[in-house]
Amino acid sequence: MNDDQLLRYARHILLDELGIEGQEKLLAAKVLVVGAGGLGSPTAMYLASAGIGHIILADHDTVEISNLQRQILHTTDRLGHFKAESGRQTMLALNPSIKVETRTLRMDQTSLDEEIRSVDLVVDCTDNFATRHAINRSCVMHQKPLVSGAAIRFEGQISVFDPRLPDAPCYHCLFPEAEDVEPVSCATTGVFAPLVGIIGSMQAAEAIKVLAGIGTPLAGRLLILDALDMQWHSVRIRRDPGCGVCHKQVA
Repeated sequence: MNDDQLLRYARHILLDELGIEGQEKLLAAKVLVVGAGGLGSPTAMYLASAGIGHIILADHDTVEISNLQRQILHTTDRLGHFKAESGRQTMLALNPSIKVETRTLRMDQTSLDEEIRSVDLVVDCTDNFATRHAINRSCVMHQKPLVSGAAIRFEGQISVFDPRLPDAPCYHCLFPEAEDVEPVSCATTGVFAPLVGIIGSMQAAEAIKVLAGIGTPLAGRLLILDALDMQWHSVRIRRDPGCGVCHKQVA
């Protein structure tokens, strides 16, 4: 690290669990963040501020005025801009020493496979099951850790799925893919603005822990937050022996 980096990341370096070695791991890391909306905003900002050296921010949507209630990556003067490009601008204003790439086309299974193959970790900040399952399949295939978050109304969820760990469950083990699942979106049900900030910040924290190799990540656990009553619940997750994704991969 150079002198500027030593100053910028000094409060991380002071942490015994992280130190210079941990910070250097963050600087060398490459992370894919899928989604630059409510969850992706705090996730991307904290990954950028923490010094993740190379971040790919993927989102095909553009900024709308209704996003600004919670999507803090974006500003009023960027209405109509691609969220990924707007997010890149905010991230580099916060930390110009990192590399931020953008993807503004809708990602399908093929493009996800190409991107996930080359990164160290994926953060899923999307809001639909089809994309979440596609991301999970690629992470299992390429043995990449996945930090998954969700937020709707007043309820948030977060977990880590790390296929490198023995007997680790995947996202499909927890939420099996089904054609009869009706999509639920913020546009139709609403979402409490600070909720996405809480869950997104935790996604960044879990990503940093996994990349630096510190603490105990949320692998095998699902944290559920009821923000209306501010109650947390922790649920153990086990690998489904009949899972058509991770069980098939290790069989």
